[in-house]
Amino acid sequence: MRVLVTGADGFVGRHLVARLVETGHTVNAACRPGGEPLQSWLGPRWRDAVKVIPFEVTDSDSVRTAIDPRCEAIVHLAAVASGREAREDPGKAWAVNAGGTARLVEAATALRAAGEMDPIVLIVSTSEVYGAGPPTPRVEADPVRPQSPYAASKAGSEIAALEAWRRGGLRVVIARPFAHTGVGQAPQYVVPSFLQRLRAAKTTGVTRVPTGNLDPVRDLLDVRDVVEAYLGLLTQGVAGETYNIGRGEGVSLRDLFRRLAELVGTKAEPVADPSLVRTSDIPYLVGDSEKLRTITGWAPTITLDETLRDMVNA
Repeated sequence: MRVLVTGADGFVGRHLVARLVETGHTVNAACRPGGEPLQSWLGPRWRDAVKVIPFEVTDSDSVRTAIDPRCEAIVHLAAVASGREAREDPGKAWAVNAGGTARLVEAATALRAAGEMDPIVLIVSTSEVYGAGPPTPRVEADPVRPQSPYAASKAGSEIAALEAWRRGGLRVVIARPFAHTGVGQAPQYVVPSFLQRLRAAKTTGVTRVPTGNLDPVRDLLDVRDVVEAYLGLLTQGVAGETYNIGRGEGVSLRDLFRRLAELVGTKAEPVADPSLVRTSDIPYLVGDSEKLRTITGWAPTITLDETLRDMVNA
Protein backbone atom coordinates (compact mmCIF):
# COMPACT_ATOMS: atom_id res chain seq x y z
CA MET A 1 0.00 0.00 0.00
CA ARG A 2 0.99 3.65 -0.32
CA VAL A 3 1.78 5.21 3.07
CA LEU A 4 2.23 8.88 3.91
CA VAL A 5 4.78 9.29 6.72
CA THR A 6 5.05 12.75 8.24
CA GLY A 7 8.34 13.56 9.94
CA ALA A 8 9.89 10.86 7.76
CA ASP A 9 13.40 12.25 8.14
CA GLY A 10 13.36 12.04 11.95
CA PHE A 11 14.88 9.29 14.09
CA VAL A 12 11.84 7.00 14.08
CA GLY A 13 10.75 8.11 10.62
CA ARG A 14 13.92 6.87 8.97
CA HIS A 15 13.59 3.45 10.55
CA LEU A 16 9.91 3.31 9.61
CA VAL A 17 10.42 4.37 5.98
CA ALA A 18 13.12 1.75 5.52
CA ARG A 19 10.97 -0.97 7.04
CA LEU A 20 7.90 -0.03 4.99
CA VAL A 21 9.90 -0.26 1.78
CA GLU A 22 11.50 -3.55 2.87
CA THR A 23 8.01 -5.00 3.33
CA GLY A 24 6.82 -3.94 -0.11
CA HIS A 25 5.08 -0.64 0.51
CA THR A 26 5.41 2.67 -1.32
CA VAL A 27 6.14 5.72 0.84
CA ASN A 28 5.33 9.40 0.51
CA ALA A 29 7.90 10.88 2.88
CA ALA A 30 6.79 14.27 4.21
CA CYS A 31 9.76 16.25 5.52
CA ARG A 32 10.44 19.84 6.56
CA PRO A 33 12.52 21.68 3.96
CA GLY A 34 16.13 22.25 4.92
CA GLY A 35 16.80 18.97 6.70
CA GLU A 36 19.20 16.25 5.64
CA PRO A 37 17.83 14.75 2.40
CA LEU A 38 16.32 11.29 2.74
CA GLN A 39 18.30 10.28 -0.34
CA SER A 40 21.51 10.68 1.64
CA TRP A 41 20.74 7.64 3.76
CA LEU A 42 18.21 5.66 1.73
CA GLY A 43 19.82 2.69 0.00
CA PRO A 44 19.69 2.68 -3.81
CA ARG A 45 17.14 -0.15 -3.80
CA TRP A 46 14.75 1.98 -1.71
CA ARG A 47 14.83 5.27 -3.56
CA ASP A 48 12.35 4.36 -6.29
CA ALA A 49 9.80 3.43 -3.63
CA VAL A 50 10.05 6.73 -1.73
CA LYS A 51 8.69 10.08 -2.86
CA VAL A 52 9.92 13.02 -0.78
CA ILE A 53 7.34 15.78 -0.17
CA PRO A 54 8.02 19.19 1.42
CA PHE A 55 5.88 19.48 4.53
CA GLU A 56 5.27 22.07 7.20
CA VAL A 57 2.79 20.85 9.79
CA THR A 58 1.91 24.37 10.97
CA ASP A 59 0.85 25.42 7.44
CA SER A 60 -2.63 24.27 6.39
CA ASP A 61 -1.90 24.58 2.68
CA SER A 62 1.27 22.51 3.05
CA VAL A 63 -0.63 19.83 4.95
CA ARG A 64 -3.42 19.65 2.38
CA THR A 65 -0.93 19.47 -0.50
CA ALA A 66 1.00 16.64 1.17
CA ILE A 67 -1.99 14.30 1.44
CA ASP A 68 -2.15 12.21 -1.71
CA PRO A 69 -5.63 10.66 -2.12
CA ARG A 70 -3.91 7.49 -3.32
CA CYS A 71 -2.50 6.94 0.18
CA GLU A 72 -4.19 4.12 2.04
CA ALA A 73 -2.48 4.90 5.34
CA ILE A 74 -0.95 7.86 7.15
CA VAL A 75 1.58 7.65 9.98
CA HIS A 76 1.85 10.98 11.76
CA LEU A 77 5.29 11.33 13.37
CA ALA A 78 6.01 15.02 12.74
CA ALA A 79 6.26 16.67 16.14
CA VAL A 80 8.25 18.59 18.68
CA ALA A 81 9.56 15.35 20.17
CA SER A 82 12.05 16.70 22.70
CA GLY A 83 10.75 17.39 26.18
CA ARG A 84 13.42 20.03 26.65
CA GLU A 85 12.47 21.84 23.45
CA ALA A 86 8.80 21.75 24.46
CA ARG A 87 9.62 23.26 27.87
CA GLU A 88 11.58 26.07 26.22
CA ASP A 89 8.60 27.02 24.05
CA PRO A 90 5.33 25.37 25.16
CA GLY A 91 3.34 27.44 22.67
CA LYS A 92 5.36 26.04 19.78
CA ALA A 93 4.92 22.50 21.11
CA TRP A 94 1.14 22.98 21.17
CA ALA A 95 1.11 24.58 17.72
CA VAL A 96 3.09 21.71 16.20
CA ASN A 97 1.87 18.71 18.16
CA ALA A 98 -1.80 19.47 18.80
CA GLY A 99 -2.43 22.09 16.11
CA GLY A 100 -0.49 20.18 13.48
CA THR A 101 -2.42 17.00 14.18
CA ALA A 102 -5.70 18.92 13.97
CA ARG A 103 -4.70 20.24 10.54
CA LEU A 104 -3.72 16.80 9.31
CA VAL A 105 -6.86 14.99 10.42
CA GLU A 106 -9.09 17.81 9.17
CA ALA A 107 -7.53 17.62 5.70
CA ALA A 108 -7.88 13.83 5.65
CA THR A 109 -11.47 14.05 6.92
CA ALA A 110 -12.39 16.45 4.10
CA LEU A 111 -10.97 14.08 1.48
CA ARG A 112 -12.83 11.18 3.06
CA ALA A 113 -16.09 13.14 3.03
CA ALA A 114 -15.54 13.85 -0.67
CA GLY A 115 -15.11 10.12 -1.33
CA GLU A 116 -11.48 10.56 -2.43
CA MET A 117 -9.81 8.41 0.23
CA ASP A 118 -10.45 6.43 3.42
CA PRO A 119 -7.03 6.01 5.05
CA ILE A 120 -6.09 4.42 8.34
CA VAL A 121 -4.41 7.25 10.27
CA LEU A 122 -1.90 6.24 12.94
CA ILE A 123 -1.33 9.10 15.37
CA VAL A 124 1.88 8.59 17.34
CA SER A 125 1.43 9.99 20.84
CA THR A 126 3.52 9.16 23.91
CA SER A 127 3.28 7.18 27.14
CA GLU A 128 4.11 10.40 28.97
CA VAL A 129 0.45 11.45 28.71
CA TYR A 130 -0.18 9.17 31.72
CA GLY A 131 1.93 11.35 34.00
CA ALA A 132 2.86 10.20 37.49
CA GLY A 133 1.10 7.19 38.97
CA PRO A 134 1.58 4.05 41.03
CA PRO A 135 4.61 1.80 40.33
CA THR A 136 2.59 -0.60 38.18
CA PRO A 137 2.39 -0.98 34.38
CA ARG A 138 0.05 1.53 32.76
CA VAL A 139 -2.96 0.37 30.77
CA GLU A 140 -4.86 2.32 28.15
CA ALA A 141 -7.82 2.89 30.49
CA ASP A 142 -5.64 4.75 33.02
CA PRO A 143 -6.35 8.48 33.32
CA VAL A 144 -4.42 10.89 31.13
CA ARG A 145 -2.63 13.33 33.45
CA PRO A 146 0.26 14.96 31.56
CA GLN A 147 2.74 16.92 33.64
CA SER A 148 4.97 18.49 31.01
CA PRO A 149 4.33 20.76 28.00
CA TYR A 150 5.42 17.93 25.70
CA ALA A 151 3.02 15.39 27.19
CA ALA A 152 0.17 17.92 27.38
CA SER A 153 0.57 18.86 23.71
CA LYS A 154 0.58 15.18 22.77
CA ALA A 155 -2.60 14.61 24.77
CA GLY A 156 -4.04 17.48 22.75
CA SER A 157 -3.08 15.70 19.54
CA GLU A 158 -4.98 12.61 20.69
CA ILE A 159 -8.09 14.67 21.42
CA ALA A 160 -7.93 16.35 18.00
CA ALA A 161 -7.55 13.03 16.20
CA LEU A 162 -10.31 11.22 18.06
CA GLU A 163 -12.68 14.15 17.52
CA ALA A 164 -12.17 13.72 13.77
CA TRP A 165 -12.96 10.00 14.15
CA ARG A 166 -16.20 10.70 16.05
CA ARG A 167 -17.32 13.54 13.79
CA GLY A 168 -16.22 12.38 10.36
CA GLY A 169 -15.50 8.68 10.64
CA LEU A 170 -11.78 9.10 9.94
CA ARG A 171 -10.14 5.78 10.84
CA VAL A 172 -7.85 7.09 13.57
CA VAL A 173 -5.68 4.78 15.69
CA ILE A 174 -3.65 6.16 18.61
CA ALA A 175 -0.24 4.68 19.50
CA ARG A 176 1.32 5.41 22.88
CA PRO A 177 4.91 4.20 22.65
CA PHE A 178 6.98 4.01 25.80
CA ALA A 179 10.57 5.20 25.76
CA HIS A 180 12.60 3.91 22.81
CA THR A 181 16.12 4.34 21.55
CA GLY A 182 18.55 3.01 18.98
CA VAL A 183 21.30 3.85 16.53
CA GLY A 184 20.89 7.34 15.10
CA GLN A 185 19.02 8.92 18.01
CA ALA A 186 19.98 12.54 18.76
CA PRO A 187 22.21 13.28 21.78
CA GLN A 188 19.53 15.19 23.72
CA TYR A 189 17.87 11.86 24.58
CA VAL A 190 18.95 9.85 27.58
CA VAL A 191 20.88 6.90 26.11
CA PRO A 192 22.86 8.88 23.48
CA SER A 193 23.48 11.55 26.13
CA PHE A 194 24.91 9.00 28.58
CA LEU A 195 27.01 7.48 25.80
CA GLN A 196 28.42 10.83 24.76
CA ARG A 197 29.49 11.69 28.30
CA LEU A 198 30.86 8.22 29.06
CA ARG A 199 32.95 8.17 25.89
CA ALA A 200 34.34 11.58 26.78
CA ALA A 201 35.14 10.37 30.30
CA LYS A 202 36.99 7.36 28.94
CA THR A 203 38.98 9.52 26.53
CA THR A 204 39.95 12.15 29.12
CA GLY A 205 40.24 9.90 32.17
CA VAL A 206 37.54 11.78 34.05
CA THR A 207 36.02 9.68 36.85
CA ARG A 208 32.80 11.63 37.47
CA VAL A 209 30.06 12.15 34.87
CA PRO A 210 27.31 14.77 35.40
CA THR A 211 23.77 13.43 35.17
CA GLY A 212 20.23 14.33 36.10
CA ASN A 213 18.03 12.30 38.42
CA LEU A 214 18.82 8.59 37.95
CA ASP A 215 16.01 7.21 40.11
CA PRO A 216 13.20 7.15 37.47
CA VAL A 217 12.28 3.75 36.04
CA ARG A 218 11.51 3.47 32.33
CA ASP A 219 10.20 0.86 29.91
CA LEU A 220 12.87 1.11 27.21
CA LEU A 221 12.38 -0.41 23.75
CA ASP A 222 14.47 -0.66 20.61
CA VAL A 223 13.17 1.67 17.89
CA ARG A 224 13.06 -1.29 15.49
CA ASP A 225 10.56 -3.08 17.72
CA VAL A 226 8.45 0.10 17.93
CA VAL A 227 8.40 0.32 14.13
CA GLU A 228 7.14 -3.28 13.93
CA ALA A 229 4.30 -2.33 16.27
CA TYR A 230 3.38 0.56 13.97
CA LEU A 231 3.28 -1.79 10.99
CA GLY A 232 0.96 -4.10 12.90
CA LEU A 233 -1.38 -1.26 13.84
CA LEU A 234 -1.60 -0.07 10.22
CA THR A 235 -3.23 -3.35 9.23
CA GLN A 236 -4.88 -4.55 12.43
CA GLY A 237 -5.49 -1.51 14.62
CA VAL A 238 -9.14 -0.72 15.39
CA ALA A 239 -10.34 2.80 14.60
CA GLY A 240 -10.96 4.91 17.70
CA GLU A 241 -8.74 2.74 19.89
CA THR A 242 -5.52 3.51 21.75
CA TYR A 243 -2.62 1.06 22.08
CA ASN A 244 0.36 1.04 24.43
CA ILE A 245 3.67 -0.06 22.93
CA GLY A 246 5.90 -1.27 25.74
CA ARG A 247 8.16 -4.07 26.85
CA GLY A 248 6.40 -4.37 30.19
CA GLU A 249 9.68 -4.28 32.11
CA GLY A 250 11.29 -1.34 33.87
CA VAL A 251 14.92 -0.30 34.12
CA SER A 252 16.17 2.53 36.32
CA LEU A 253 18.25 5.24 34.71
CA ARG A 254 20.93 4.41 37.27
CA ASP A 255 21.12 0.80 36.04
CA LEU A 256 21.07 2.05 32.44
CA PHE A 257 24.07 4.28 33.17
CA ARG A 258 25.92 1.37 34.80
CA ARG A 259 25.31 -0.96 31.84
CA LEU A 260 26.51 1.65 29.37
CA ALA A 261 29.63 2.40 31.42
CA GLU A 262 30.53 -1.31 31.36
CA LEU A 263 30.02 -1.49 27.60
CA VAL A 264 32.08 1.64 26.98
CA GLY A 265 34.80 0.34 29.31
CA THR A 266 34.97 3.09 31.91
CA LYS A 267 34.55 3.10 35.67
CA ALA A 268 33.33 6.69 35.73
CA GLU A 269 30.60 7.30 38.29
CA PRO A 270 27.52 9.49 37.90
CA VAL A 271 27.26 12.70 39.89
CA ALA A 272 24.06 14.73 40.16
CA ASP A 273 24.08 18.04 38.30
CA PRO A 274 21.21 20.34 39.37
CA SER A 275 21.10 21.91 35.89
CA LEU A 276 20.22 18.52 34.41
CA VAL A 277 17.47 17.61 36.89
CA ARG A 278 13.90 17.89 35.58
CA THR A 279 11.20 18.75 38.09
CA SER A 280 8.59 16.97 35.95
CA ASP A 281 10.32 13.57 35.87
CA ILE A 282 7.82 10.71 36.17
CA PRO A 283 9.17 8.28 38.81
CA TYR A 284 7.85 5.09 37.17
CA LEU A 285 6.64 4.66 33.60
CA VAL A 286 6.23 1.10 32.38
CA GLY A 287 3.59 -0.11 29.93
CA ASP A 288 1.16 -3.00 29.71
CA SER A 289 0.87 -3.74 25.97
CA GLU A 290 -1.45 -6.74 26.23
CA LYS A 291 -4.07 -4.99 24.09
CA LEU A 292 -1.57 -4.51 21.25
CA ARG A 293 -0.16 -8.02 21.60
CA THR A 294 -3.63 -9.57 21.46
CA ILE A 295 -4.75 -7.80 18.30
CA THR A 296 -1.48 -7.90 16.31
CA GLY A 297 0.63 -10.67 17.84
CA TRP A 298 3.41 -8.12 18.36
CA ALA A 299 6.13 -8.70 20.92
CA PRO A 300 9.55 -7.06 21.30
CA THR A 301 12.31 -9.21 19.81
CA ILE A 302 15.40 -7.13 20.64
CA THR A 303 16.73 -7.19 24.20
CA LEU A 304 17.84 -4.02 25.91
CA ASP A 305 21.41 -5.32 26.11
CA GLU A 306 21.41 -5.88 22.33
CA THR A 307 20.19 -2.34 21.73
CA LEU A 308 22.83 -0.83 24.01
CA ARG A 309 25.62 -2.89 22.39
CA ASP A 310 24.48 -1.79 18.93
CA MET A 311 24.57 1.85 20.01
CA VAL A 312 27.98 1.58 21.65
CA ASN A 313 29.40 -0.14 18.55
CA ALA A 314 27.76 2.17 16.00
